[in-house]
Amino acid sequence: MPRAFVRGAAALSPPALVLTHLAKAFDRPAVDGLDLTVRAGEFYALLGPNGAGKTTTLRMVAGLLRPDAGTISVFGIDALADPVAAKQLIAWVADEPMIYDKLTPLEYLAFVAGLWAVAPVHAEAQARELIDLLGLGRHANERCEGFSKGMRQKVALAGALVHEPRLIILDEPLTGLDAGSARLVKDVLIARVRAGATVILTTHILEVAERMAERIGVIAQGRLVAEGTLEELARQSGRRSGLSGGSLEDVFLELVAAHDPGLAA
Repeated sequence: MPRAFVRGAAALSPPALVLTHLAKAFDRPAVDGLDLTVRAGEFYALLGPNGAGKTTTLRMVAGLLRPDAGTISVFGIDALADPVAAKQLIAWVADEPMIYDKLTPLEYLAFVAGLWAVAPVHAEAQARELIDLLGLGRHANERCEGFSKGMRQKVALAGALVHEPRLIILDEPLTGLDAGSARLVKDVLIARVRAGATVILTTHILEVAERMAERIGVIAQGRLVAEGTLEELARQSGRRSGLSGGSLEDVFLELVAAHDPGLAA
């Protein structure tokens, strides 16, 4: 499908995700009145230091945590009032893959597709396509219990995509992957965005965000402190430091340090 057509369709769609005054506290505030909007059909990276609230935010969006305050809208659906409808549109891939060790990749994908009520014929075609795309073909009938973390991550990603979600949320998806596997995962995600899906990911590999994301959000102490393209973030950083450009790493560290002095070099 041409990207221009997908863009036009996305423009008519409500935002993929709208967070309004979202808050969650444990011993201290983890997410503190977060406001965030992700457009339909975009690749969005959410960056921040450890403890900034990224994972907590995404777990609330995925319905794994209940917020203390605020609202979550997924393609116009109130995810707190109608969590089942929202979850049908979402895929969630955690940084620690959770799969059933005694199943093969094909069996696992058939099981997940069944949970989503995907027709068996369509589910099998989707499963085989995803397994091939992620380089798991020769392991399709092996039990997952002997897989490396990287292979398990790819099986988990395939399971998340088998019901063709519109919003794909990934927390450190490239952890444990070698260079070749990371390229396969990135290619699959980019293809999904080109087909009209929305991807939100967190990553500590800033080059991934720099190369793949259309927009980047920077979160510190549970709040969104900057957002935009790399060029827009550089301008926001430059208003404080005199920088007119630089790598995403330079810009990221400058922005975070301005809002969390404990991280300043």
